[in-house]
Amino acid sequence: MSTQQPSPEVVKALSRYDSPTVCNVIELFDVRPRTAGYMNPSIKALFPEMPPMVGFATTASFRSSWPAAPGELQVGFFAHLEALETLPQPRVVVFEDLDEPPAGATFGEVMCTVYRRLGCAGIITSGAARDLDALRRLQFPTFASSVVVSHAYCRVEDVHQPVHVGGVTIRPGDLVHADTNGVVVVPAEIAERVALACPLYVEAERIVLDYAGRTDVTVGGIRKAYQGLREQLGRIVAETAGKTEGLV
Repeated sequence: MSTQQPSPEVVKALSRYDSPTVCNVIELFDVRPRTAGYMNPSIKALFPEMPPMVGFATTASFRSSWPAAPGELQVGFFAHLEALETLPQPRVVVFEDLDEPPAGATFGEVMCTVYRRLGCAGIITSGAARDLDALRRLQFPTFASSVVVSHAYCRVEDVHQPVHVGGVTIRPGDLVHADTNGVVVVPAEIAERVALACPLYVEAERIVLDYAGRTDVTVGGIRKAYQGLREQLGRIVAETAGKTEGLV
């Protein structure tokens, strides 16, 4: 679990911005390679119209391709419910499907209704989902690699251990941000500064967007606007150092 727990104010502030903005801002702080920390295209938003979800990862692994052997030790769904309550809200459920390809759906209406009632903002799986109409009515953001009609021999194998989903290792307590564009993990040590920097980044982008909206646009003007954008972005890291206000 992450040792530096971002505050509820940080989580709320990050939910106001899309995942590309959050990802772009993280890059400014140069704390990891630009090819790390976000899920690959195998994980898709099943309801792209829903707003961003942000929360602390509650992890589990799943299998459904064959029945459990007699006497086989299983952790189970209820153990996951008990484990997730050790994390602050909001939580994001992250499942690694151990089957390749997925044999059955990791979750559906009943599980997601329970997770939602226990303070979860959404759910992600490297496997499959089902009950999409019900989940849409529930307004529960859902990310998966596929859709499967059956739950097959579904069982939770382990809980609150690191899982590998969409090319990213997710640990219990990691701060996850996701929307129609994808899923990104926000490093806990810079989460507050990322939240403070998001509006500054959006403001910087307006330099180019506002110029491009004019009727007298030239290549030279665009070049100058991009230079202004780069200069403003270059100041963001320094401007967020030591700040704690502005997240309400």
